[in-house]
Amino acid sequence: MALAQYRPNVGVVLFHADGLVWLGKRAKTPGPWCWQFPQGGVDAGEDLEAAARRELAEETGARRVTYLGRTDGWLTYDFPPEASGAKIARGWKGQKQAWFAFRFDGEDSDFDLAAHGEPEFEAWRWGYLEEAPALIVPFKRPVYEAVARAFAGFAARRA
Repeated sequence: MALAQYRPNVGVVLFHADGLVWLGKRAKTPGPWCWQFPQGGVDAGEDLEAAARRELAEETGARRVTYLGRTDGWLTYDFPPEASGAKIARGWKGQKQAWFAFRFDGEDSDFDLAAHGEPEFEAWRWGYLEEAPALIVPFKRPVYEAVARAFAGFAARRA
């Protein structure tokens, strides 16, 4: 699979001190698969961790975080055949992602979903990492399953 056809992207799993993770409900997206982690594109020449911190701040307002870890290499997904939009129009087949785990060191009041222009998310909640793959759109599910495995050591487990 030629990664040149994949848009460089970063994703962030933000862990609360108790091991729960931040889940955002995508704005203007009907259920049931409307919850996801912050993610976004990497600017040309941008350091991947810097991009992850930038995207997290832009989409959630969270800035007080501590680096915990990162996935190895790139995780990829293809856009579904019915997808349309700017990324498809620019010729991207899908996205290649580096995922980062950060611990949230702030207060819930730090979250500002409108911190950077039009909000990506309309609501958020703390949840379990293991539930995230079932909440995401199906074409992203294998990536979320890999991320959940990679960061399981930081996560709270359901009783």
